[in-house]
Amino acid sequence: MSNDDLVGLAEVAELAKVSRTVVSNWRVRDHKFPAAVANLRSGPVFDRDKITRYLGKRAKTVAHVISTINLKGGVGKTTTTVGLAELLAVEFDKKVLVIDLDPQTNATTVLIGEDRWRELNNNHHTLATLFKDALRPQDEPAQFDLEGTLQRDVSSVGEVKNVDLLPSSLDLIDVQDRLASMPSGQFYSNNPTDLLRRAVRPILNNYDYVIVDCPPNLGIVTLNGIRISESYIIPTIPDVLSTYGIPQIQTRVKDFADNLGETITELGIVITKYRSGSTLHRNTLDRLQTDRRLPLVFNTVIPEGNAIAASSEYSSTSTLKQKYQYQGGYEAFRDLAAEVIEAAEAIA
Repeated sequence: MSNDDLVGLAEVAELAKVSRTVVSNWRVRDHKFPAAVANLRSGPVFDRDKITRYLGKRAKTVAHVISTINLKGGVGKTTTTVGLAELLAVEFDKKVLVIDLDPQTNATTVLIGEDRWRELNNNHHTLATLFKDALRPQDEPAQFDLEGTLQRDVSSVGEVKNVDLLPSSLDLIDVQDRLASMPSGQFYSNNPTDLLRRAVRPILNNYDYVIVDCPPNLGIVTLNGIRISESYIIPTIPDVLSTYGIPQIQTRVKDFADNLGETITELGIVITKYRSGSTLHRNTLDRLQTDRRLPLVFNTVIPEGNAIAASSEYSSTSTLKQKYQYQGGYEAFRDLAAEVIEAAEAIA
């Protein structure tokens, strides 16, 4: 950890715009106040990011960062990510950032289209460049440009404003394998699971919600998404194969969070592509709802439907109701967004 990542009591007071005495009182009386990283002659020093999150929670202005994860593809993970982002912005007036870490780039192409994605990819303005920089020799300059990569006011739906995007790239497939052998730099500054956090730290609190669309695995790129998250949701079709990996996700995330000395909360399971007429779907939903070892299941289910399936394609419409063609998708994502807000704010 470098000196830039540490702050003393005086700097905490300056960040919080309060006196040093107030900060000292917080430290004594509030068990949530971050523990000191070290006690120097000049006084205790703290992890800057933990202090920033603590102060943000006190002020209720910190971004809620939520990862969407499932180990199986094709379960509606990206559709859930984009639907949540758009409804949070339109119905609840939230400023939202989508971080697409999935090399399939589905969230990216849904929000900006393939032509714009190809242009960004050719100009190295995707998150793949961030991870590639970590693999370059130290004497080579970094190429990742946060400002150039951040896409503002994305979505093919006219009424959707205040949704931004950090786009993905197919190149992440190769990069993830190479990151596993990346050497750590001085003070572990090049920890391969910490690359995203360090890169997006300047902009995170510009948003109310940040939704991280993770790859269908628990590799290094996914762990980068989990690293910046306060919670996660698991979108899943209610069948055996789609739900099989949920306990593994729970264990891996908990172990990772424990190693960081932090808490990453299980926000809940989102049922997707639900067919009410399917005995399998009904039975699996009942099993998920009654198994206390698993995360809670959100009350809202996302129904299977042609309009919802088609929402994974970039297609211009004026409103979200037109996008979902009045087949229940709009109402489902609106209700799910309301549940997510309630659950996220409950852990703040």
